[in-house]
Amino acid sequence: QVQLVESGGGLVQAGGSLTLSCAASGRTFSHCGMGWFRQAPGKEREFVAAITWNGVRRYSSDSVKGRFTISRDNAKNTLSLQMNSLKPEDTAVYYCAADFRGTFYPSQEPTDYDVWGQGTQVTVSS
Repeated sequence: QVQLVESGGGLVQAGGSLTLSCAASGRTFSHCGMGWFRQAPGKEREFVAAITWNGVRRYSSDSVKGRFTISRDNAKNTLSLQMNSLKPEDTAVYYCAADFRGTFYPSQEPTDYDVWGQGTQVTVSS
């Protein structure tokens, strides 16, 4: 089993940067596809970015492409999301999630993910 804890959220001005981290406990992290999702008040949970278990393939949503970068360090059981050029519409609670299937193509579907962190708030002021 994997347990996930996000950190790094906060308040930042538009145009600024933040790096989110997701610390994973459990020996199966390196076998899991990993993803970042976000949920703004009154909206559904939204896919942000995902990465395969081996880090070879990465997908990101059109809304963050070119601004956000997902990465992982299997030796440190850590998932990261580097967020640059932040916009007010990026304001949300950000969640990391683990996909136990360990496929070669990272999923964008929340229902494919088995374990979720508690979330970290990101607020971007205009």
